[in-house]
Amino acid sequence: MLAEFTGLSALEELAARIRGADFPVVDHWTDVGVWFREWAARPELRKELRAYIDGLTPQQATWVIAHSRETTTHFAWCLRDEKDEPFTFWLHEYKPLTDWRAGYADSVHNHRYHFCTTILSGAYLHERFDARLGVGGRTIVATELTNRTQCTEGTTGTLLAHEFHRIPRAADGTMTFLVKSRAVTPWSLSYDPDTGISHRHVPVEDRLEDLTNHL
Repeated sequence: MLAEFTGLSALEELAARIRGADFPVVDHWTDVGVWFREWAARPELRKELRAYIDGLTPQQATWVIAHSRETTTHFAWCLRDEKDEPFTFWLHEYKPLTDWRAGYADSVHNHRYHFCTTILSGAYLHERFDARLGVGGRTIVATELTNRTQCTEGTTGTLLAHEFHRIPRAADGTMTFLVKSRAVTPWSLSYDPDTGISHRHVPVEDRLEDLTNHL
């Protein structure tokens, strides 16, 4: 436990540690990873997160629902997103493997942001890749598997925005907690090794100018 923040709730403790950094955390995310690994080792983390969700007021619960989303492989629950903070908190609830649909989440992909994660329950197979990018970094030309790890409950990890990975399968009941940085790139990329098809993903909230230009 981070002694200087003893007495705070689990989420407030992590938020206070990141907010208190004397440098731009988005530029030093590996340092956040060190803090996160120490924080995630607390023995009652899952119980504390459950208590936090149980304690939400109706208004707070409505906010969580409005800021959360469903992906092809999991439900992404947003637990914290304060505009003046350089991070957000998320809980990922993986669907049973039989309910997965082919798409971004189980492709080889990167993210627009850095993140740290810990497995609260269950397990998943995690793969890391090197990716060869096309002109301007707007497509993936080819990928090469560099690491494959079966990650179990308690595993923590850090992934930077330029790094590529895939979770091809997860055990039923898998749940993870993540802290994400704010976006550091305008888009992310995904790639299907079987078809060689690459996609560039731009968030819809950044496409308003494109919409008006197309009208």
